[in-house]
Amino acid sequence: MPHPLPALIVVDVQRAFDEWEAAGKRRNNPDAVARIADLLKAFRTGGAPIFHIRHEGTRPTSSFLPQNSGYAVKDEAREQPGETVIVKRVNSAFIGTDLEKRLRAGSIGTLVICGATTNHCVETTTRMAGNLGFDAHLVRDATWTFERIGPDGDKHSAEEIHAMTLSNLNGEFARIVTTDDVIASFAAD
Repeated sequence: MPHPLPALIVVDVQRAFDEWEAAGKRRNNPDAVARIADLLKAFRTGGAPIFHIRHEGTRPTSSFLPQNSGYAVKDEAREQPGETVIVKRVNSAFIGTDLEKRLRAGSIGTLVICGATTNHCVETTTRMAGNLGFDAHLVRDATWTFERIGPDGDKHSAEEIHAMTLSNLNGEFARIVTTDDVIASFAAD
């Protein structure tokens, strides 16, 4: 019997992204971390499982090396005692980790996914969650990304990339929801 409560998957809410922003990279959804804090509060209040995913860089230049300041989790999203922390070294929280095994062992069928960045680790984790048969819900206002230059030199805004990623995932890999939708579903139970 599936776990009646969804699990919150908080992806890579680490200080490296603040450092990128400080270095001039433009991002979208400036309130995303506040929404993640709201989700954490709702899941904690509801006694629902929480999995904190942390990225550990493998390249010598990575902002996410454990010895660098960027590895640290932002205060608003830090785990509390008893909450699971899973360290990953690639874009997907399912590759090279025991996340799937832990979810299956807990009979958890529904995942609520948030964090950073929309089109990298959040998207990869969400696609795999859908492919693995989980009922994935991606929280659109609790994830963010940065502007990028495409292979032809085209500049893509963070907003465009975020919107396109949500469009790609919508329906096939996940349901796209808001923080309010998720919190309301707890209230309804």
